[in-house]
Amino acid sequence: MAHQPHHHHHCTSETDHAPLAELLDLDAEVLHKHLANLVGWVDELTGGTAPRRILDLGCGTGTGTFALLQHFERAEAVAVDGDPQMLRHLSGKARALGLADRISTVQADLDADWPAVGTVDLVWASASLHHMADPDRTLREVFAALRPGGLLLAIEIDSFPRFLPDDLGFGRPGLEARAHAAMDARRAVDMPHLGSDWGPRLTRNGFTVEAERRFAIDLKPPLPASAGRYAQASLQRIRGGFDGELAADDLAALDTLLSSESPAGLLHRDDLTVRAARTAWAARRPE
Repeated sequence: MAHQPHHHHHCTSETDHAPLAELLDLDAEVLHKHLANLVGWVDELTGGTAPRRILDLGCGTGTGTFALLQHFERAEAVAVDGDPQMLRHLSGKARALGLADRISTVQADLDADWPAVGTVDLVWASASLHHMADPDRTLREVFAALRPGGLLLAIEIDSFPRFLPDDLGFGRPGLEARAHAAMDARRAVDMPHLGSDWGPRLTRNGFTVEAERRFAIDLKPPLPASAGRYAQASLQRIRGGFDGELAADDLAALDTLLSSESPAGLLHRDDLTVRAARTAWAARRPE
């Protein structure tokens, strides 16, 4: 969900936690309409039979957990993540939202022993499957956890959020594209399953794929102030460790954009957009 907003399954350090948690929370805030569309689609797919037990795999700060519980008011959720700090963050939000009694958290490395989660009606896996060392094993475990007729919604990232106009005014056209290209080269090594077509994999692991939908996100100005913070948090994670991989002028331009004090910084721009794409597969365990 270090990377752009998709959910961790392995522990992060204390210093990594706060900025990543902020990024995930901002992703939920800025892309709330996209999230509402996904949850509304789940409602359609369940055919009026609301899920009572939900499993959120790689829950991060609880974006999916909270959206689903607020929509399905009689449901309870099991939120699973490998990072205990994320789970503590989620638990604090759950208390603030009055949802703590409907959520149980489980710390688990999903590449190791599968946690005892019981039988569930719905599995929500948002930007988590591509992190798995053996996604087929994970899908077999998901299949076993679902009741017959239960639904898996697997949401994966087609393109990470982009925010900048091509002409930044720094004489560095194409800066964001170059930064993403450098990051994509890293992801190809670190996350080889990112960008997979999950339909065939779901089918061979016993699921019936009922639908596949691509969600294009294109938010234009004027945007809320949180969009500037979202852009800053996203590009900050891209900026880290790029010395030597991007030209010095590109790095200097990124540093200016990331500065909270600079008038040209992301927090002060009125020309930001939010452009991204995600694909979701709805797959069912046959009756």
